[in-house]
Amino acid sequence: MPAGGFSSVTPAGVEFEAKITPIVIISCIMAATGGLMFGYDVGVSGGVTSMPDFLKKFFPVVYRKTRNPGIDGNYCKYDNQGLQLFTSSLYLAGLTATFFASYTTRRLGRRLTMLIAGFFFIVGVVLNAAAQDLAMLITGRILLGCGVGFANQAVPLFLSEIAPTRRRGGLNILFQLNVTIGILFANLVNYGTAKITGGWGWRLSLGLAGIPALLLTVGALLVVDSPNSLIERGRLDEGKAVLRKIRGTDKIEPEFLELVEASRIAKEVKHPFRNLLKRRNRPQLVIAVALQIFQQFTGINAIMFYAPVLFNTLGFGNDASLYSAVITGAVNVLSTVVSIYSVDKVGRRVLLLEAGIQMFISQVIIAIILAFKVKDHSDDLHKGFAILVVVLICTFVSAFAWSWGPLGWLIPSETFPLETRSAGQSVTVCVNLLFTFVIAQAFLSMLCHFKYGIFLFFSGWVVIMSIFALFLIPETKNIPIEEMTERVWKQHWFWKRFMDDDEVAAVTNGDIAKKNGHANGFDPTSQL
Repeated sequence: MPAGGFSSVTPAGVEFEAKITPIVIISCIMAATGGLMFGYDVGVSGGVTSMPDFLKKFFPVVYRKTRNPGIDGNYCKYDNQGLQLFTSSLYLAGLTATFFASYTTRRLGRRLTMLIAGFFFIVGVVLNAAAQDLAMLITGRILLGCGVGFANQAVPLFLSEIAPTRRRGGLNILFQLNVTIGILFANLVNYGTAKITGGWGWRLSLGLAGIPALLLTVGALLVVDSPNSLIERGRLDEGKAVLRKIRGTDKIEPEFLELVEASRIAKEVKHPFRNLLKRRNRPQLVIAVALQIFQQFTGINAIMFYAPVLFNTLGFGNDASLYSAVITGAVNVLSTVVSIYSVDKVGRRVLLLEAGIQMFISQVIIAIILAFKVKDHSDDLHKGFAILVVVLICTFVSAFAWSWGPLGWLIPSETFPLETRSAGQSVTVCVNLLFTFVIAQAFLSMLCHFKYGIFLFFSGWVVIMSIFALFLIPETKNIPIEEMTERVWKQHWFWKRFMDDDEVAAVTNGDIAKKNGHANGFDPTSQL
């Protein structure tokens, strides 16, 4: 991505010069390794839980069921609460850690919060790789979850604050891209370590998570904190110097003054969470919460957590199931790249609506194939149908990866007003991790009881979320964050009714819009 200058013009005629400088690119790449760690943790769990040696050591009941298909049907052999807790405990810990991460992100800065995340990741990796019993294994996962909570809070926030407005969507999606690369990396590692005969392959799979953990820690030591964070903590001179460096120009005085003013206004809000519940903030809150719930009820994480287990259930051999998981992981990465290039061109709504159609069709066809071809005690899925199922799952994954995956994080990050941005960010992460935990803990049991109907269940949700996107999610492409009230919410056919009840608030927001026209300090969180 070459460095190139461009100007951002507000309606008031104020211009902010901003180049995509090398320091912005390097900082984005280093910081986004937090997504790499998150993705690896998501991908690795499904692979190791399909490895016989891992199951034999920690989950002997599941191991016996997989060795003797007659004990339980295909759909129920992995139905075990302990096995699901191994996967889901990470997200429950992440949910709890988010509350502390919100404080450290605001008080200590984005950079130090990323460093804390790296520490949790490293300790969790060591415990997991050396685990001798289930308690040690779960403790390691909980520490990894704490790392996820801190990283998901700080990394997307950092990325968006240093990104120029017109490249905001693409640079922010770097976090989501790294999540998908992490999942692919985990699938490739699992495919290799499954062939190790000494019974320690799963330890290597869990231990190699140390690579992205170290990258995040080193990255946090090397990058500078965002100007928004420095100004927010009263370090004005340092913030101005960093702003000059990341924008690649000396003409940063207007933007600097607006960031200072934005920080002043934000500090006047004593109770951001209470403020978040006010009527004028209802549209942003509803959309942020709905996007996180819908993102999980596409079924994507069920597939990504348990891809090898799922393919195994459908009759693929162990090697074939891991290989198929690698294919879906690769599709996930490539499709996220598509999103990076298209999100700021075609817009958010087009991607969401197109993906809804694509996900619905692929899930319904998968359900029909499984209904007729995969019975409780069938030995194998015919090769032709097996290939078709993999293709359809890839079709589903690709649609998600250029839409609901990255946009589930991006849209909330760019719609909350400054005074509630930190609180809105925390709510977004919390809701996402809560429903990620719910799906991770319940999916294998749902698969046992619903069988092929699990795909119909998720496809029904896809219809609901597509209708929601069609009528209630406005287009936010290329609109400065501080101008959202005037240019988006007050123009929307439904949400505009929430903007008229508090004239004082409207005036305040209007002033912020004029003063902060293109202040690039916007705070999102997460990607996954």
